[in-house]
Amino acid sequence: MALRFGSPAPSLKVPNWVLGEPLTHFQSGKVYIVDFLASWCGPSVTAMPGLVQLQDKYKDSGLEVIGIAASERAATGDEARTMLDTWLTETFTRLNFRIAFDDTGEMHKLWMTASYSFGIPTSFVVDRDGRIVFIGHPMELDDVLPKVLDGSWRTSAEAKEADKERIAEARLMLRR
Repeated sequence: MALRFGSPAPSLKVPNWVLGEPLTHFQSGKVYIVDFLASWCGPSVTAMPGLVQLQDKYKDSGLEVIGIAASERAATGDEARTMLDTWLTETFTRLNFRIAFDDTGEMHKLWMTASYSFGIPTSFVVDRDGRIVFIGHPMELDDVLPKVLDGSWRTSAEAKEADKERIAEARLMLRR
């Protein structure tokens, strides 16, 4: 089943939490950013400070950012985890959100593959009702997030147009 705007958020099937307490399910009434990232990805590095700022700015409004490292490149899961730990420790001294590591492929399948998302970083916004209301680049979150938090995003023409554009881009990628 395709994951898109308005779909119920998939589960968080994460075997390892690198930073922060494990989260097993989305809590009603909270808004989540689930951001897929990788230590080797330059755009992921660039996006991380913005995610830190969003967590700081909106934590009292019920926002929780979750980073998912599901695309690490290493010979073994242990090597990938070590690379991720080193990257986080050496590059980001002020991380204020949970980071999960998945080398099983389950999170990638449930989120990225199901939404026809091909690149990282990719952010998914889960609204207070547990529905996906945005799939896209984390640099777009500054415009989207305030509207999600105040409840005006899901019914907006802007949200529907963003979803149509994303689906059209995914179809083009699939044809290549």
